[in-house]
Amino acid sequence: MPEAPDTSTNNNHDLVLSYHRVRRALGILGVLLPLMLIIGGLLSNARLEPSISDFYHTKLRDIFVGCLFAIGIFLVSYKGYKRRPNERVSDDLVATTAGIAAFGVALFPNESDAIETVSQQALGLNISPLFHYSSATVFFVCLAIFCYVQFPKTARPVRRRIYIWCGHIIAVSTVLILLFSYFKLKGSPEMQSLVSDWKIIFWIEAIGIWAFAFSWLTKGKADLALRSLKRSQS
Repeated sequence: MPEAPDTSTNNNHDLVLSYHRVRRALGILGVLLPLMLIIGGLLSNARLEPSISDFYHTKLRDIFVGCLFAIGIFLVSYKGYKRRPNERVSDDLVATTAGIAAFGVALFPNESDAIETVSQQALGLNISPLFHYSSATVFFVCLAIFCYVQFPKTARPVRRRIYIWCGHIIAVSTVLILLFSYFKLKGSPEMQSLVSDWKIIFWIEAIGIWAFAFSWLTKGKADLALRSLKRSQS
C-alpha cells in the first residue's frame, strides 16, 4: 500500500508559511508607513510634519490610522511560539500588547487645538495625548522585546545579531522620542523651533519603525529557510 501522507508535517509547513505571511505583512507595513507619509506630505503640503503622530491632523489621517490599525490587527492575531516553562512572557502576550498599543496610538491623537475625535471629546484635549504617548511607548517597548528576547530564541548567530541591533535601534529611538517630545512641548522656544523645524521626532520615529520592519522581514525569511530545510529532510 502507498505510504499515507504525513498530515502533521504538512500542517506544520502551513503554520510556518502562515507566520511568514503575517511577519512579512508587518514588515511591509512598517516600511511603507513612513514612506507614504513622506511622499504624501511633500505632495499635499510640500512639507513634513514634526512627527509621524502629527500627520493625524492632516489630509493623510486615513493612511496613518489605517496602517496602525492594520499593524494592530496583525499583531493581535499573531500567536508565535508557545511559551516555554522557563520563559516569563510568550510571543502571543507581547504581540497582543503591542497590537492594543497600536490601536491606542491611532485612537488617541496627540496635541491639537480642536476636538476631532470621540476620544478627545470623552477625555478632553489635555488627556488624550497622555494616552497617545503611553500607547506609543508601550508599542515601541514591545517591539524591542521581540528583538531582544522573542526572535533570538530560535535564531542562528547572524540573525540573532540582526535582531539585537534592531532592538538597540528601537530602544534608543524610544528614549529619544520621549526626550525630544518633552523638548517639543516644554522646552525653550529655541528648542521647540529646532525640534519642529528639523523634524527630529519624525526621523527618529521613522528609523525606529524601519528597524521594527527589518526585524520582522528578517524573521519571515528565517521562517522560509526553516520551512525549506524541513521539507528537504522529510
